[in-house]
Amino acid sequence: MSNAPLMPKATAVWLVENTSLSFAQIADFCKLHELEVKAVADGDAAQGIRGHDPITNGQLTREEIEKGQKNPDYHLQLSVSKVRLPPVKPRKGPRYTPVSRRQDRPNAILWLVRNHPELKDAQVMRLVGTTKTTIAAIRDRTHWNAQNLTPMDPVTLGLCSQIDLDFEVAKAAKANPDAVIRREEPEEQTLLPAEETTREAADADRDLDVESVFAKLKELKRDDQDDDEDDYRRR
Repeated sequence: MSNAPLMPKATAVWLVENTSLSFAQIADFCKLHELEVKAVADGDAAQGIRGHDPITNGQLTREEIEKGQKNPDYHLQLSVSKVRLPPVKPRKGPRYTPVSRRQDRPNAILWLVRNHPELKDAQVMRLVGTTKTTIAAIRDRTHWNAQNLTPMDPVTLGLCSQIDLDFEVAKAAKANPDAVIRREEPEEQTLLPAEETTREAADADRDLDVESVFAKLKELKRDDQDDDEDDYRRR
């Protein structure tokens, strides 16, 4: 199976409109599903897409099209480009961040600094596409918008993939395991046994002197009666 042509759906539109190739042949050449090619022919799909001529751009020859039209079982072959492009070198430096996401980078940096302090500045730069100056300002709380920053997962924000984050975290943990935060599990709290609770209640009852309480109540009642008699005599 050869590679798909450039703009496969637009190429399929052109082949449907300008050749008598079968849907299966067009689908095989454009790496589409046969039902998708049928939908293109019926006008249910690719509406508004302008057909792309694969002959003029050197991806298909007229001879290949004629072979396919004569033999429905023939698989069209993608023409080999005579122009050799140099290999693309991997880009070094910070990851490019779309303009619409750049305001979320400080929140993502704060999340990484708090949750993964083992990450080096270079790793944070690779993940969210930032600079060492910004990372240092967020760490020191000297960032111009530090009061309004909220830690947010860079994966959720779409600044990096979960695979990239896990790779950098594992790499940092392997290089410096002492820097990894070890969150202590809270102690499990259980109810006290019934023996302890009943013993505490019994001790409290034992400490309470019932007779002294009643004696105190009698004295208070006697004092109230004496006050009432004094008021009656004054009248």
